[in-house]
Amino acid sequence: MSNSDTMANRWVRFQNRLYARLSQRRKPVSGFVGQPEPRTVGSFARGRQLVAGNLLFAGYLVEAPDTGLWEVVAPNAAFDDERHGFAWLDDLAAVGDIAAREKAQRWVWGWIGTHGKGQGPGWAPDLTGRRLIRWINHALFLLRGMDEAHSRLFFRSLSQQTWFLSKRWHAATPGLPRFEALAGLVQAGLALEGMEDISDPAVRALARECEAQIDAQGGIPTRNPEELLEVFTLLAWTSAALSEVGRGTPAAQTAAIKRIAPTLRSLRHADGGLARFHGGGRGVEGRLEQALAQSGVKPKPVKGLTMGYARLAAARTTVIIDAAPPAKGAASYMAHASTLAFELTSGRRPLIVNCGSGESFGLEWRRAGRATPSHSTLCLDGYSSARLAASTKGTANEAMVDAPSEVPVEFEDSFEGARVMAGHDGYAKVFGLTHARTIELRFDGREVTGEDILLTATDKAKRQFDRAVDASKLSGIGFDIRFHLHPDVDAALDLGGSAVSMALKSGEIWVFRHDGAGKLSLEPSVYLEKGRLKPRATKQIVLSGRAIEYATRIRWTLSKAQDTAYAVRDVHRDEPDFD
Repeated sequence: MSNSDTMANRWVRFQNRLYARLSQRRKPVSGFVGQPEPRTVGSFARGRQLVAGNLLFAGYLVEAPDTGLWEVVAPNAAFDDERHGFAWLDDLAAVGDIAAREKAQRWVWGWIGTHGKGQGPGWAPDLTGRRLIRWINHALFLLRGMDEAHSRLFFRSLSQQTWFLSKRWHAATPGLPRFEALAGLVQAGLALEGMEDISDPAVRALARECEAQIDAQGGIPTRNPEELLEVFTLLAWTSAALSEVGRGTPAAQTAAIKRIAPTLRSLRHADGGLARFHGGGRGVEGRLEQALAQSGVKPKPVKGLTMGYARLAAARTTVIIDAAPPAKGAASYMAHASTLAFELTSGRRPLIVNCGSGESFGLEWRRAGRATPSHSTLCLDGYSSARLAASTKGTANEAMVDAPSEVPVEFEDSFEGARVMAGHDGYAKVFGLTHARTIELRFDGREVTGEDILLTATDKAKRQFDRAVDASKLSGIGFDIRFHLHPDVDAALDLGGSAVSMALKSGEIWVFRHDGAGKLSLEPSVYLEKGRLKPRATKQIVLSGRAIEYATRIRWTLSKAQDTAYAVRDVHRDEPDFD
């Protein structure tokens, strides 16, 4: 991070503090224009944990059964962001009993008492927008049983935060943070009496952001599927809020919703979860279905790439492939070196996955999760297909550089299924090699056939490859093709070490085989999942070999065992677990 960036960030924080203090001069609003309805979906299991005093934010668990939320010392900034954003209020509202309501009331009015006068890290535009949405959504839940003095404090704080947001929304980073700030401002302006003059500029600004940030294919610059879901949800919520007060949604916002809906559907696996790429997770349970239903956009077939991803689907088997370069510049701070990586889900069960985002487990796990070896693709000599730019020690804002610039993709229907052929030049600069991958899904969903090729595409590439081989003392360039398995998959080497059998909790058996061109092994791996205390142990299938010639070809298959039925009744229940 440069000195100019540091100065700019300090100036933004100073301005936030200044306007947070100035907001104290605002008079309280008298009430709501109408009766707010909760739109956010929370987790009952997480709500019960919060009621018991187990605070699980940003991968840290703090046990505080008798301590107020705002008295707990935050272990890091991400923990602070989560508690100040108030998304946990959805979880307490999902429980909805007296104990949950009392805890929610104690923590909300505790925030007003501790931070309401402009102190603390919660006065950032995106966090304020997120907080306003939750306070308005759950106002009836929060105000039940409260006296007039507490109600006045609540509405005074809403007024102050709304005014602050009207002055500072533009300081939010473009992308999801700015959508959060503007969506909160729109909803507050529409819901609070006397704030109508604030809502109109915010509605227009939100429409401009839709035009600037949502591309023609319904994608966003970061290529993070979960972030796209959050943006889509915010747009759907604000559209519903406008409708409730008898106002129409701006054309730019409506058009953005219509573009995003089919993209999200194509990024959804057979189990309903999103593909886990570029810092995104599966998405909050139920949020995708709710947002799609609320949008009113009917399903339609999607051809080609969506936000740079290719999707193959047949008989409740889905394969989603990252078939585009990672984001660039500031949009790449969460990007992963995952070009040509894929995920495979069968019915309700993920089989092949990527390790995921390690952001909630600290900086080192975050970096590890972004590297190519953490994805189900080919890795050459331990190098990632893209690298992280050098940054100031300890900062998380590391852009992705030296990424693939050319990622050609072709779709083709074969005799037995549908096929995606793609390649990338991320290794050409160092090794002179292009990685090409073909993945085909059979029409009955029972077999995936893959082929990975390393080749020198030009005379210049051949010279570069020759130099790399010479540097290896003519032993060739080592490669590993990784297939990370979901933790629920029970895997074992089979057929004398020439295959891997994988049992899913549904009862399905899948078998991995290869053409013998590489060495097969089953090795440890990790599954990085938001909302857990530590990474989950799992396994990965690894095909290893060495590239010695100008073209190296490896073929492999993933197929259901012959005795696995065509229709499996999946009755195993998934119990929530916070380990």
